[in-house]
Amino acid sequence: MQTRQPGPHSPVVSALGLGAMGMSDFYGPADRAESLATLAAAFEAEITLIDTGDFYGMGHNEMLIGEAIAARPRDEVVLSVKFGAQRGPDGAWLGYDARPQALKAACAYSLRRLGVDHIDIYRPARLDPAVPIEETVGALSELVQAGYIRHIGLSEVGVETLRRAAAVHPICDLQIEYALVSRGIEAAILPACRELGIGITAYGVLSRGLISGHWTKAGGPAGDFRAHSPRFQGANLDQNLRLVETLRTLAQARGVTVAQLAIAWVLHQGDDIVPLVGARRRDRLAEALGALDLRLTPEDLAAIAAAAPAEAVAGARYPDAQMAMLDSER
Repeated sequence: MQTRQPGPHSPVVSALGLGAMGMSDFYGPADRAESLATLAAAFEAEITLIDTGDFYGMGHNEMLIGEAIAARPRDEVVLSVKFGAQRGPDGAWLGYDARPQALKAACAYSLRRLGVDHIDIYRPARLDPAVPIEETVGALSELVQAGYIRHIGLSEVGVETLRRAAAVHPICDLQIEYALVSRGIEAAILPACRELGIGITAYGVLSRGLISGHWTKAGGPAGDFRAHSPRFQGANLDQNLRLVETLRTLAQARGVTVAQLAIAWVLHQGDDIVPLVGARRRDRLAEALGALDLRLTPEDLAAIAAAAPAEAVAGARYPDAQMAMLDSER
């Protein structure tokens, strides 16, 4: 397994990370046995970075990961955990809470569910508009000093927030959507991260399956949140699937899949970027791992950029209400 250190304050991690969200939430029913088998396969492939959130299945995802890592040496796994998103008993979203006392309580519960004595990277899932980022990062710094977390990360925040946070404590990485069809960070956020020495953990590298080469107009299972995503609806989906077929032609010319081409594109954007893949099954994980062997030439990258320019995707990455909550989009 190739490794990367995305930032000077980051741990060294596998060049590809596994996002475990779909094993508990958002994409319809998941197969528990297959989820555990996929985690085991990830460890066998020497993937070290595992990403979760305490609100993925309201604790279910952390307990699943805790079971998967229970017999493994702790230093072989880098756990990245998001906190702050509040949910009701019915799963409804209630807002965010990144107050110092709230995040310390959340950390305590995550440690217990994961069955570990420390979390490697701990980050608020979004910016809490009611809490200055300095207060949140200050409390996280206290958790670092106490040994409960090793590094502080952020997620979906903009340049001003990054600068204010980094002035309080070193930030190891920014977790944010970045893909061939989601390139909004390139204008200001990515340059600021590089200036500040903050790595990028890129989620949504396949745009939630849209550019995986496997998505069809038939859609997903009941309970799949993509049914409400602008990119997966109506004329937007028609346009986006045509874009995928253009990418498929390029992928087939290289003897790879569309997903492998898209993941490799992200890998080639810099050693300070670590893609997360949301594989829920061993076959999808194996496909993603194949991207590590794909070397793209400057000519390849130019051809991909021409086939899928930044403005080619139709639809926003979230519905309007969720986009309004993203500090990174302001």
